[in-house]
Amino acid sequence: MAGVVLNTLAGKNDQFIGKYEHPINALIENESNQCLENKYTLDFLFNVEKSKNGSEAIIAQNDFNNFDSVIEGGESPVDEISAGFKKVISHIEFKKQFAITRVMMDDAKIGAGVSLGINARQKPKNFVRAYYATRNAVACAALSNGTATSVTLQGGQRLDLTVGDGLALFSNAHTYSNEDYTGETQSNKFWGNVSADVAEFETALGQAAIKMRNFKDENKRNLNYVADTVIIPCNRAGLEIIAKKVIGSEKTPGSANNAINTQFGNWTLVVLDGWEAAADEFIVMSSEANKALLGNLFFDRTDLEIDNEVDKSTKNLIWYGYARLGCGFGNWKHIAIIKDAATAAAGYTALA
Repeated sequence: MAGVVLNTLAGKNDQFIGKYEHPINALIENESNQCLENKYTLDFLFNVEKSKNGSEAIIAQNDFNNFDSVIEGGESPVDEISAGFKKVISHIEFKKQFAITRVMMDDAKIGAGVSLGINARQKPKNFVRAYYATRNAVACAALSNGTATSVTLQGGQRLDLTVGDGLALFSNAHTYSNEDYTGETQSNKFWGNVSADVAEFETALGQAAIKMRNFKDENKRNLNYVADTVIIPCNRAGLEIIAKKVIGSEKTPGSANNAINTQFGNWTLVVLDGWEAAADEFIVMSSEANKALLGNLFFDRTDLEIDNEVDKSTKNLIWYGYARLGCGFGNWKHIAIIKDAATAAAGYTALA
């Protein structure tokens, strides 16, 4: 997980400034520790790793094919492990600053159980929270825009959302790296009637899980991963209500014969904060496949670094924040998106 590094002013002679700087350091450090202890959506949906490089390359390795049958005493066929698709995730810089004015410091109280004025206490806390919120926002932007090949982050930097075959995370035309299957494709982007009622959503979940279970490796063998996570937009109230009923009810809600709910106990529901969709759609993911195939990836290259200086012109105490991180996808076979549509949607494959 990301941490915080404090680089404070060295060799200052202004003890007045120092009295405020050190309480602010303590506030920043304490807030960072609290943020580290909290588990966020990012930690659940992404493989979060430290990085010591300018970028990270993920190279898929194609496995051995099945054994061949031979005549009695026949020679062993030669097989080899070959390299699959390669994906490079580059790290991006993130920066921010805030200032505590000299007037604010003049009027703040130190001692008697009060470390700083209320405004001076909130600024550094909010500064740290903004950093951790940024990490989650980047991860959310990546997943919620997975049908595109890139997304522009706040500040203008572009985040690459392609996988190893050069296509978007969600595509109906994913290719094989194995030359034996050149021209053949797979899809993890589906459409269907999925959210009119609980029965429809229950059926759609089952169909989506089967689609994922039958995703093929580079030798066209079923991967057999089990989908166990449903991710939905934060602004689709009707879909959220239906999803909670289906996932949390042992019996099919509202059924005349109190039928068994085939999806009960199979799923974890994630309402993805920041994903605001124009129509009903949802994502299914296998947490096992996400880890095994290095699907959703998030790299902390440089933890949050905070340092400061006194501006001679304004006498403001200015604090600067800096971090580098990378986010992207090493594979697509751990995840699928399903769009609610009554008729065929361009770029999508029929779910049923």
